[in-house]
Amino acid sequence: MDETADYTLEIQIATRFLDDESVPDDDRYVFAYTIRIRNIGQRPAQLLARHWIITDANGKVEEVRGDGVVGEQPRIEPGEAFTYTSGAVLETPVGTMQGSYDMLGDDGAQFEAPIPPFTLSIPRTLH
Repeated sequence: MDETADYTLEIQIATRFLDDESVPDDDRYVFAYTIRIRNIGQRPAQLLARHWIITDANGKVEEVRGDGVVGEQPRIEPGEAFTYTSGAVLETPVGTMQGSYDMLGDDGAQFEAPIPPFTLSIPRTLH
């Protein structure tokens, strides 16, 4: 069995700076990120847990682990997608996030779905 074809997820990420929740004078920069997880594999899979590595421009690293995402552990059928929005608070106007999802296939197979690195940045900071 080709497990790669059975369990393949496409992860798309969009970010935005939340100016009204940020306080730059207090080194508080709030960002929202929307993630769309699409199952392009051949079998259903359930998202059990998440692992984030969040790094700010000062090199401060925060790791976050937890069950599911936004209080859910979605089961994603082949051809379907699950979209959610969450947030992160940094002490700098620029940072990065990356990580992985712990997944469980319908046949009991456990696998990790990598979340590619993405940038959190206030507008007009990066060219």
